[in-house]
Amino acid sequence: MKPFALDPSMTSAAGTFYPTGYVFALFADEAAARSAGQALQAQGREDVAHAAPDAILQHVVRTLGNADEPLPSVGAEGVIVRRIAKHASQGAHALFLKAQDGDSPESLGTLLQSLGAVAAFYYRRLVIEDLIPQPV
Repeated sequence: MKPFALDPSMTSAAGTFYPTGYVFALFADEAAARSAGQALQAQGREDVAHAAPDAILQHVVRTLGNADEPLPSVGAEGVIVRRIAKHASQGAHALFLKAQDGDSPESLGTLLQSLGAVAAFYYRRLVIEDLIPQPV
């Protein structure tokens, strides 16, 4: 697994984290993330990156900047980045992977949930799929 590295192609025109065609999945801790990453690689997903909480907060969360100023953004990017920030501040680690041609939101959600993900987001053109239902 390689370390996560943010590049400009992973942000929206406004600069907020929005890596179209990728999945960002959060796990309770490093052991869970690394175990899931190894399982994904064993299934043929070669381009899996790991992000520790500090990297998430430093690189992903900082893209939020003042995106909601002076008015809240129309899209869900800000809301999702805040959810990612909450998990990272509680010690969650993340995996970042490219969606494959046969992937659907349902298949990705089932796969990632079975691997222990606590939250996961599939960034598609014009929509962010929340892959794992959150408790109410």
